[in-house]
Amino acid sequence: MLRGYNAAGAGMIAQQRYQDSLSNNMSNALTPGYKSDRSTFRAFPEMLMRAYDQKQIPTENNLTLPNNQTLGSINSGVYMQEDVPLFQQGDLRETGISTDLALVNQEVPDETGFLFYRVQNGDGEERFTRNGNFTVDGEGYLTTSEGYYVLDENNERIQTGTEQFEVTENGQVISPFDNTLLGIAYHPNANDFVKEGDNLFQNEGDVAVQDARAVEGADFSVSQGQLERSNVDPQQTMTEMMRSYRLFEINQQVTKIYDQSMDMAANQIGRLR
Repeated sequence: MLRGYNAAGAGMIAQQRYQDSLSNNMSNALTPGYKSDRSTFRAFPEMLMRAYDQKQIPTENNLTLPNNQTLGSINSGVYMQEDVPLFQQGDLRETGISTDLALVNQEVPDETGFLFYRVQNGDGEERFTRNGNFTVDGEGYLTTSEGYYVLDENNERIQTGTEQFEVTENGQVISPFDNTLLGIAYHPNANDFVKEGDNLFQNEGDVAVQDARAVEGADFSVSQGQLERSNVDPQQTMTEMMRSYRLFEINQQVTKIYDQSMDMAANQIGRLR
């Protein structure tokens, strides 16, 4: 009976974590360049149940048969393993703002390949983003909305000096201060990238990030005055949230039934009246 408690409890915890993931997707539905998370579930390892008894089963001709037979396997519950970003191109939205830049994947040579802007985080380390909602800081540098520097193809900061600059389709920045190329990174397996907040990604794989312009078969364009929308599907996410809530309720009811059964076993069975 305690195994039922464990399975129902594990199901409730898994659905609670799934709700948190779905809620995070919904809260970022309007965040430019945001990539929704997909939750993966796994079952705990199955246990093989066998019946053992030291007594021997008598048979004909004075032979005995050991009483140990396989009863079957039993599952002890499910858990949410991890959240995996869904690297798919979002729709474009017209803004007319010169500092808004949408990175469009035209073609990539690998099925799991993806393109990113190169940026520099607060610790001076290279990170990657799809959020092209840029701005120009007080020193004239092109930065993300969170204040992280946007990098060029040589991993140098881009100084435009003004918000009145042009960006060509191949990512060339033309401004009074600097004429350079936006740093566009390509990775053959975007699943090696993990989120670390502020719409930034970090490469935790063994394969190094490459300059997209040097990768054969990688084709992209940069659209000035547009933003890439989040790839969150609000309708689908709401449906999944309702489904997850129902599953949580079902596991909750199972727990209550087990609790009632335990109460009967402990307090009512065998009572003398």
